[in-house]
Amino acid sequence: MTTFHSLSLSVDDGIATLTLQRPDKRNAIDDAMRAELIAALDQVARDSAIRALVLTGAGKAFCAGGDIAAMQQRAQAPAGEIAFNGWSRQQRTHHAVAALHDLPKPTIAAVNGAATGLGADLALCCDFVVASSAASFAWTYVLRGLIPDGGGMYFLPRRVGLAKAKDLIFSGRTVAPELALALGIADRVSAADTLLPDAQAWAKELGRGSTEALALSKAVLNKSFELSAEEVFAQGSQAQAICYTTSAHQKSIAAFLDKSKAKN
Repeated sequence: MTTFHSLSLSVDDGIATLTLQRPDKRNAIDDAMRAELIAALDQVARDSAIRALVLTGAGKAFCAGGDIAAMQQRAQAPAGEIAFNGWSRQQRTHHAVAALHDLPKPTIAAVNGAATGLGADLALCCDFVVASSAASFAWTYVLRGLIPDGGGMYFLPRRVGLAKAKDLIFSGRTVAPELALALGIADRVSAADTLLPDAQAWAKELGRGSTEALALSKAVLNKSFELSAEEVFAQGSQAQAICYTTSAHQKSIAAFLDKSKAKN
């Protein structure tokens, strides 16, 4: 297990579990946690033994969003510094979001409790979302005079459609697990006491294939809504050409031919 100040990272049988570790603050994200999240995701991306990632929270909440104390501190900066400080912070937030979204391995958010604001965005950065029976989702930014800045305006419409995304963002209302499943915010719902093992088992299933093929497939799929069919085919052709050269593909062909010979 790798322990950061506000995160913990463990790996078991190729499955990494990254846990937000500020339960006294409902795992609210401050600048230190944001930097550690980027570092932890980089570590996972570079470790070839890790085949998939599960993201969850310690305690009763998944992530309460941005740290309110940090927001207050930013507001007290000299007027001439607030905008640029905010822009710089946004760059770091987007770096963390992109690192999770683009991680070249399957990712699952195991939402154990409230996922609010940036926490809800963080869950949707993952490929899949498993919600516990104690989970909830809320995009409360507008209630604090803000707009979703953690990817919610990109990810949420792609999961629920534009009109429903507007409803959730404009109202800031809280969504319970079963409704989250019906809307497409969550992909599965698990009992609170089995959430993490359920998510880890699914991660293991998703990570069984060729690491190269998974990474390349994800890279193309993540862009597919923004690309034309011709562009997707072109990127797919390039990715497939790489797959032809991998050991995983060569071993798969050899194993198939060996089985065919044995049957004959």
